[in-house]
Amino acid sequence: MTYLPKEVREGLEAARTAALGRRNRLRVVMADTVVPLLRLWDHGFAVPVAQAPRLRGLVDVHDGGRHLWQCLIVAAAEEGDEMLYEFKRQTAALDRPAPDFVIPQDAPAGLLPSS
Repeated sequence: MTYLPKEVREGLEAARTAALGRRNRLRVVMADTVVPLLRLWDHGFAVPVAQAPRLRGLVDVHDGGRHLWQCLIVAAAEEGDEMLYEFKRQTAALDRPAPDFVIPQDAPAGLLPSS
């Protein structure tokens, strides 16, 4: 095992975190607060602890300009420089309103105007 001085380890960890933030377009939006996601898994996500207010309740997860999910979250734990949150509910965001009726399988895709 290679020994690295504390300052070098901290510098490497800071560079890793900064690189994750630059590459990753995923972010959490709660009201006027926008926080970049560091990691995302099936039941939760991690954000930088320095940028994370105590998020709780309903948040939206975006990938760039695309709305992915609306989630109900709770703070789970703080690990190093990451704040971990868990999903209580995760609902996919739709790009159209949800229909309030059953759409038949053979329904036309659109209507042509009569001439």
